[in-house]
Amino acid sequence: MAILCGAVLWLLRLLRLGPRASVVLTGVALVGFVVLARPSPSVLRAAVMGAIALLALLVGRRRSAVPALAVAVLGLLLVDPELGVEPGFALSVLATAGLVVLAPRWAAALRRRRVPAGVAEAITVPAAAHVVTAPVVAALAGNISLVAIVANLLAAPAVAPATVLGVLAAAFATVHAGAAELVVRLAGPAVQWLVTVGDRAAAIPNATVGWPGGAGGGLLLAAVTAAGLGLMRLHRVRTLAAAGCLGALLVLVPTRFAPPGWPVGGWAMVACDVGQGDALVLAAGGGADRAVVVDTGPDPGPVAGCLDRLGVRRVPVLVLSHLHADHIGGLAGVLAGRSVGAVAIGPLRAPPWAYDQVRRLTTRAGVPLVDLRAGQRLSWPALTIEVLGPASTPDASPTDDGTPVNDASLVLRAQTPAGRVLLTGDIELAGQAALLAAGADLSADVLKLPHHGSRFSSPRFLAAVRPRLAIVSVGSGNRYGHPNGEVLDALRGAGAKVMRTDEHGDVAVAGTRDVPLVIGRRSPVSAPGRRGRRPPWGRPWPWVRPGRRRRPAS
Repeated sequence: MAILCGAVLWLLRLLRLGPRASVVLTGVALVGFVVLARPSPSVLRAAVMGAIALLALLVGRRRSAVPALAVAVLGLLLVDPELGVEPGFALSVLATAGLVVLAPRWAAALRRRRVPAGVAEAITVPAAAHVVTAPVVAALAGNISLVAIVANLLAAPAVAPATVLGVLAAAFATVHAGAAELVVRLAGPAVQWLVTVGDRAAAIPNATVGWPGGAGGGLLLAAVTAAGLGLMRLHRVRTLAAAGCLGALLVLVPTRFAPPGWPVGGWAMVACDVGQGDALVLAAGGGADRAVVVDTGPDPGPVAGCLDRLGVRRVPVLVLSHLHADHIGGLAGVLAGRSVGAVAIGPLRAPPWAYDQVRRLTTRAGVPLVDLRAGQRLSWPALTIEVLGPASTPDASPTDDGTPVNDASLVLRAQTPAGRVLLTGDIELAGQAALLAAGADLSADVLKLPHHGSRFSSPRFLAAVRPRLAIVSVGSGNRYGHPNGEVLDALRGAGAKVMRTDEHGDVAVAGTRDVPLVIGRRSPVSAPGRRGRRPPWGRPWPWVRPGRRRRPAS
């Protein structure tokens, strides 16, 4: 809000408009931005503060951020008391308080130690915001970020141009589409930098550390932070802290954050840690950079990072088992920067919006979209894939995003140097029963557990597969209760080893059929407290109002 209002005021000054006209027009821009960005709690807080600042300019009073923040908070809580339990509102207020109370003092202290003024402000602004918001984040998510300060420091230069040009593009779009597109292109580099910083920061292994969640954990971190800030005023403590940080950099970074030996030599299959979704990679032979990909997870970043770590640059075929968001959401991440021969889908093209999205992305990338049916066979030097299912295509209405789509998943049996692998998509009880009724040979050394290990796996189906290794592709602390404990116990009771991406990260299978080698590698999505983590007290966030939660498609 400050960036936008500042830009408008600067422009009006160039046009030599008087103070009253400038304040009024800036107020109009402020209201327009609230409408454009939608009145979320943080936007409302910033808008009220901006309106108070404009009023101070109009009446010629000395501006003070702390009284403006206090009035904004109290006024909004009087109008809408429910804002008091909105995490976005709390984080916004705390971050602003940190910027106006702590950051100036810390910057002054650094300047006294001969740190250049611009550098001092650049360091203290994200540090102050992070320190005061960390207890709330810990209470919400049960983790503490180790990279937030550096990420915000790197992102800061792009925020102003992205904000101003983005608002201009939205305004021009109502008048002239060509002008809006030009402004969007000008904003592109700044926005891309923000996206890159976010992706790279999230891809750092162990970017967060676990912390007790809930109100108790938040209060504990607040107390620890306050005590630490007090002790940091002592010269000896600052010296010890600097030495400790240096030691951590020298010892932990080489040993913990840069695990050696990845990718595993001779890997045949890798289950990528993409959160609550599936993304599997099968070595095809004909070059270490060549592999078949089955599903792409919910987002482009994690699957692209997994393929980059494996060095995969050529994908002869990308198979989408079915068209749910947690299996196709990362499609753009596979298509970008890689040679993809074709994208294959099953017989059911539902839900329609997902099929349209897949068709649009493949058309844009110039990659053919082909069909796979039961009975087809695909071969490469080190890999053979047989399509076992769906044995029959379930009926699904155009708006059905549930079980019929899951049961229409492509089921693949892959023959690899490490043994036979069964990839099951999200098939549930009906789909499993259809495969058993069709008499398909389901036995496999490695089973990708259906539907992220949900309870909808029949004992007959698991007994027919008899895997030595079961891999669960699942997100940490997801709201669906995946994987089901009884299903995992049944597998372990039958002698299968269970590996989970939320606990082990990327899971690689290598070696030979007789002696398969299983290696787990922690990757950032599975780190404690990442997306999908359940509150430690085992119930939904108390800040979420009834009726606002929506269950995703799968």
